[in-house]
Amino acid sequence: MSRQHTVDSRKGKAKKFEDLEVWKKAHELVLTIYKITKDFPTEEKFGLVSQMRRASISIPANIAEGFKKRGIKDKANFYNIAQGSLEELRYYLILSKDLGYCEDPSELHELIEVIGRMLYGLIQSIQ
Repeated sequence: MSRQHTVDSRKGKAKKFEDLEVWKKAHELVLTIYKITKDFPTEEKFGLVSQMRRASISIPANIAEGFKKRGIKDKANFYNIAQGSLEELRYYLILSKDLGYCEDPSELHELIEVIGRMLYGLIQSIQ
């Protein structure tokens, strides 16, 4: 994957995690998950809503934490945790649709696919 997928090409090398395009997309995903889950049933507030929000937040948070790590192995570990949280969120979206809590979130699945590819590219770029 080219560097433009992980770093804002106008700025060159990322100086802070907010410069990473993958972090920007992951943050966008978190905001969308918060909007979607606000309309979930009240009984899911401490169940599915909490899990979905936690998983979504974990993605950009681990990207941010990994960004500051110096060792390649440490960086890759945090980016890999972000990948795991992304897949966890993918399942929660499938479950939410099947339970009738939201419409088919195909646009979110597309965003998840993009973030997944970007994370893979980010990991490849540091190895």
